[in-house]
Amino acid sequence: METLSTLLTAVRDCDICAANLPLGPRPVVHVDASARILIIGQAPGTRVHESGIPWNDPSGDRLRQWLNIDREQFYSDKRLAIMPMGFCYPGKGRSGDLPPRKECAPHWHERLLAQMPSIELVLLIGQYAQNYYLNDEFKTLTERVQSHPADSYFFPLPHPSPRNQLWLKRNPWFDAKVLPRLQQRVGDILETI
Repeated sequence: METLSTLLTAVRDCDICAANLPLGPRPVVHVDASARILIIGQAPGTRVHESGIPWNDPSGDRLRQWLNIDREQFYSDKRLAIMPMGFCYPGKGRSGDLPPRKECAPHWHERLLAQMPSIELVLLIGQYAQNYYLNDEFKTLTERVQSHPADSYFFPLPHPSPRNQLWLKRNPWFDAKVLPRLQQRVGDILETI
């Protein structure tokens, strides 16, 4: 039987798509068997690739603000897990980073999820995570974020990147309605232990 320790060693040694990674493989994943909240984002950027610390960039600063938790809790609380769609930096595209590599999620996600039996809430950040995990009738990220039930297992969110400033400005309901529900859910889960 696979243990979390052996699985994480295999993840860290992964080189499935090494030939397609401009900076080489450096999987960035943070999971623990006691995790209650799982954050599934896109893929590490260059700053995260360099540091090996997930969400260690301006997007992470905004995400922590959205969750109403500080940096120390974000990185030290074993009840928070982080598993991106692509574990390594995928490279630069015309308008930002390339999409996450498609090999990671099908190869690793199910196995990692099996090692986290206490997950109560999965934050699906951005369209790649939402398209992979949600089988819904909505076609846009905006429709998903606006219409998804706040008490469901999956909680879709836009990416907190500074590049999404225009989306946030055009959708003031996100700050007014979605963020308070998100903060309530996260707070309730983290207070129960």
